[in-house]
Amino acid sequence: MIRKEFIEIVTNTGMATLKELRRISMGKEDEISEFELLNMPYFDEVKFAKLCSERYSLTFIDLRNAKVPADILSTLKKKYVVKFRAIPIQKTATKITFATYDPSVIEEAKKELSDSFKKQVDFILTNISSWKKLFAGIKDSVDDLINNIQEITGTNIGQEESVKAEDISDDVVTFVNRLLAEAFVKKASDIHVEPYEKIFRIRLRMDGSLVEVAQPPKSMMASVISRIKIMSQMDISEKRKPQDGRIKLLIGGSPIDYRVSSLPTLFGEKIVMRLLDSSNLQLDMTKLGFEQKQLDIFLEGIHRPYGMCLVTGPTGSGKTTTLYSAIADLNTPDNNVSTAEDPVEFNLEGINQVNVRKDVGLTFASALKAFLRQDPDIIMVGEIRDAEVGEIAVEAALTGHLVLSTLHTNDAPATVTRLLNMGIEPFLVVAALNVIVAQRLCRKICISCREEKEVSTDELIACGFAPASAEKIKVYHGKGCAACNKTGYKGRVAIYEVLQVTPKVRELILKNGSTDDIKRQAIRDGMKTLRMCALTKVAQGLTTLEEALANSASDQL
Repeated sequence: MIRKEFIEIVTNTGMATLKELRRISMGKEDEISEFELLNMPYFDEVKFAKLCSERYSLTFIDLRNAKVPADILSTLKKKYVVKFRAIPIQKTATKITFATYDPSVIEEAKKELSDSFKKQVDFILTNISSWKKLFAGIKDSVDDLINNIQEITGTNIGQEESVKAEDISDDVVTFVNRLLAEAFVKKASDIHVEPYEKIFRIRLRMDGSLVEVAQPPKSMMASVISRIKIMSQMDISEKRKPQDGRIKLLIGGSPIDYRVSSLPTLFGEKIVMRLLDSSNLQLDMTKLGFEQKQLDIFLEGIHRPYGMCLVTGPTGSGKTTTLYSAIADLNTPDNNVSTAEDPVEFNLEGINQVNVRKDVGLTFASALKAFLRQDPDIIMVGEIRDAEVGEIAVEAALTGHLVLSTLHTNDAPATVTRLLNMGIEPFLVVAALNVIVAQRLCRKICISCREEKEVSTDELIACGFAPASAEKIKVYHGKGCAACNKTGYKGRVAIYEVLQVTPKVRELILKNGSTDDIKRQAIRDGMKTLRMCALTKVAQGLTTLEEALANSASDQL
């Protein structure tokens, strides 16, 4: 809602009428109606800001191209940013500088903010669109989110269901809400709720690593677990068998799925929740981490009219994201695309997605057989787990369909050996395969605390760098800051190994060549191994040497 004082300032400039301002001032208290000024024909935001800067003796800065670090933007909670129309843009040991477009708020804000931060507070004026852009980069804090978490059905999860088996207090409801919100804010991939003999702990998996975030009292354990089971529609009276469930929530306006699994352990049920945030799903293949040559080979493979494209790597290496990005690229009105997944993680418009359910006989194999009677163009199978699925997938690839799937192997050449070990004939493998991609996820260095690290040339050469490159390369690491929870890492980037089935590779497969023979030939044909790709990311300053080596440890001949 617009402040009366701000309305007076705007009307005095003649850039908007009182009638127009009254119309847009009817918003809610926690809304920023001033953004609507940008749509008014006679309102010149830069001219307005400059006029205000002269009248109030303030510095004007156009911040549209400014990049303010996330840890500085998060200095002030979002609700106070809205209240004071003040965004922190610079911070030192003694002073914080805020940007605003409303000079009428400065006097009140200065007093309250300086008392709160115990630092000198300065203000600069900026134009509204600059402020709006910075505001878009401010994430809701956990406190801002916990009262606004809602089930997709529209029921606030703070409203307690009638539970006879357990007495769940408001403290437990708030605790679980906070846990779900904190995992979302910290971009965790999983939440682990773990009971032990003497303690009860909560851990979050962030950027691939588990971090302990809480040890609630052991007395809360049963109530917390029951609360989560109720939300995920599990049977709270059944504590002897594993159960699966799902929680669908709106957090900060974003739809989030929590895939929930319970497991009976010695001291109670362990709960693991996998966060599935569709807003974080990266479907643009140019942003996944492929090098240009690798991307060209992969795109050529998935755009063939038939054949098999395989993505391999350990659990949590990003295989699903790579497959979804490929499917999104292939999803056109003239293609019939069907997927069999266990389970379906993200809903993609225009794709026929099937949840595998072993309890009713709907397996990967049976889904694949059904797909072949559905006039398919493109088929995605979540995973080739056994010979039956492998044989049907190869048969589909050889009969005019494009098949995408995953396997669990260490690298791309080992995928060929895995298919042969399933009993699939070498000539069928050669005829069916288009391309194989192996991948891992490396943690990215936090840009807020990145600094150069001294590493000797000999050490770089020993890791795999060429001597000429080793002398020029600068190696970086993160020293740890608030933005990255003192880890030195924030976010992840994929490294890839893309095996193109060249004529010489085909010859080796037909001769039952070993994995090492296939790898050597693929490298001679231009393939970059996982280790080579990881070291490229080090040279680009994206990841650390330790992270690169850890994620390509098995990539040795």
